[in-house]
Amino acid sequence: MKITYIYHSGFIIECENATIIADYFRDSADEVVHRSLSSFPGKLYVISSHWHPDHFSKQILQWKNIRPDIQYIFSKDILKKKLATQDEAYYMIKGDVWQDENVRIQAFGSTDVGISFLIEAEGKKVFHAGDLNNWHWDEESTPEEIQECERHFLQEIKTLCNDTNTIEAALFPVDCRLGKNYMRGPEQFVDMLHVGIFIPMHFGSKFDEANAFKKYAENAGCQFFEITKTGDTVYL
Repeated sequence: MKITYIYHSGFIIECENATIIADYFRDSADEVVHRSLSSFPGKLYVISSHWHPDHFSKQILQWKNIRPDIQYIFSKDILKKKLATQDEAYYMIKGDVWQDENVRIQAFGSTDVGISFLIEAEGKKVFHAGDLNNWHWDEESTPEEIQECERHFLQEIKTLCNDTNTIEAALFPVDCRLGKNYMRGPEQFVDMLHVGIFIPMHFGSKFDEANAFKKYAENAGCQFFEITKTGDTVYL
């Protein structure tokens, strides 16, 4: 299995019989998606965790003209926002499962809009968090708001833990815009689950800030995919 960083929360997951593109809204600097769209291995699956414009672009709906085998799997809020029609995709809410002979995709919750995804392919589990994180700003939030954000986040992670306690790869936000405690969510995540390799996301171009989580992840027993540019790749 090969995982390629596109940008922000966008990734390509390539398997022998399937390719999954998650949360695409813009291509990498070297246009890794558009260069390879017609040649990605196996059946093509395009998944979007929610409608926010840094996670979803209507442009992806045109890819079916290049790849007629494409299967779109979207969070249902994308349909509610009328960004795609009922017949253009399979829509999921928390708790739903979609599967075929190549992949199994289960929808978990979010602490913002939409859902997160647990993807199973080639005997491996890859978790894409979407906008699931311990979202709070210490400098702006009240103690009550911080406590509620944390309670909600930990409950969603416990729900995931009840389904599986081992994930081969976790694609999870490490977003320094949260302020001094921006690593709190990813710290709690790797403390609660056994993660083979931790892959940061949702950091825009703040590579150094995202990679600063490496020490904590490795101390928690994870490998860490240190991303230095769009188009970087790791193999599982």
